[in-house]
Parts: sequence; structure tokens; C-alpha cells
Amino acid sequence: MSTALTLISSMATRHLLADLAQAHARAGGPETRIESVGGVDAARRVCGGEVFDAVVLASDAIARLDADGRLRPGSIRPIADSSVAIAVQAGAPRPDTGSEAALRAAVLGARAIGYSTGPSGTALMALFERWGLTDALKDRLVQARPGVPVGSLVASGEVELGFQQLSELMDLPGITLLGGMPPGLEIVSRFSGAVPVTAARPEAAQALLDFLASPASDESKRRHGMQAVRDPQDGR
Repeated sequence: MSTALTLISSMATRHLLADLAQAHARAGGPETRIESVGGVDAARRVCGGEVFDAVVLASDAIARLDADGRLRPGSIRPIADSSVAIAVQAGAPRPDTGSEAALRAAVLGARAIGYSTGPSGTALMALFERWGLTDALKDRLVQARPGVPVGSLVASGEVELGFQQLSELMDLPGITLLGGMPPGLEIVSRFSGAVPVTAARPEAAQALLDFLASPASDESKRRHGMQAVRDPQDGR
């Protein structure tokens, strides 16, 4: 019988979790088998009772699973914060996005705008609504399907301007990163981990999550375009 832990996550953390799972194994922990899918699908599968030792999702999704009684009490650990960045197709003109006014103009001038599912996409839509642009942009907004990187839509030319977590955009071929959101408009998603009530090895899974949340993981988070959590409160 396999002694490997099983972990399900959204796509945004897949590279970070693979890196940290290997580090945990080198430090004496068990092997971890990670399945990364769209966040909505991952939450649905945990909610449906599928057996996983750990789950890592955006904190709002983790909170909903907890409220539904799908997680072991006290098992939630904040793992990393991830900021939204902006990208255009490689070789395309680089619009100014360094201020709120400049970003608003770039959005208005874009032929099509790509954004993701989950909390970062929701926050971006709230920004467009605050700007009063919801109606003006409705025919130019392209939401990536769950599990599909916004950067792939940018690289193919399907959208002209793409917004997604830096961890999803960095190192993706065919795109140019313009940087993060301008000062005052930052969009930061927090990802947290927890142990589902279905876990076969809950103690080992909790030890893995403690490692993912520890200072020993900080450098890996930086390499993968994320930040260590300094405020331990969930729900950002």
C-alpha cells in the first residue's frame, strides 16, 4: 500500500507546491502526490467526499469548505500571498500601466481583456465596476476557463491585455510582463491549506502543511512569484 500523501490544489500554486513537496521529502517527510486542477473543480471534489490528505486553495474557498464541515477543525494554515500582474503578447506594444489613470486608459484601449476565475478575477471586475466601465467592456472581457492560464490567451493573441497572478504568468512563453498592478490597486490572493475530513493520513498531512507555512518555505515562494504570509489571519 502506498504511503504517499495526496494533495489537491488549484493551478496557481502547482509549481510552488511541487517544489516544496520535494523539499519536505528531502527533510524526511513522505512523498506527496499533487493533483492541480481548476479551483472550482478542486473544491467540488473535496466537497463531494473524494479522499485527499490535504487541499490548497484560495482562502475564501478554504473558508467555504470549512463552513461546510469538510475540513478537520484547526487544520487550516495560510500558505502564501500571490499578487496579480499584467501581461501582453511578446513583441506587442507595451502600454503604460504604472498609475491608475494609465491602467484605465490601457484597459479602455485594449481589443480584448483576459482575466481568471477565482478571487483575483472577481477583484478585477469590481475595479472595472468602480471605474464605471462594466458596460463599456462587457463585450471585450474574456474569462479563462478553469485551469487555463490567462497567459495562454495572451500568447495566442486571443486577448490583448491579461491579468492573473504573477506565479501563473512568470516564465510563460509568448508573453511580456508589464509588472504588477499600480500603487493603490494591488490585488492579492491568499492561498491556504487544510486537511479534509476524508484524509487517510491526517497527522502526516498536517505536518506537511506546517512545513508549507514555515519560514523554511519563504525562499521558494519568492522564486515562484509569491510572498510569505506575514499576517496569519485568513480571509484576505
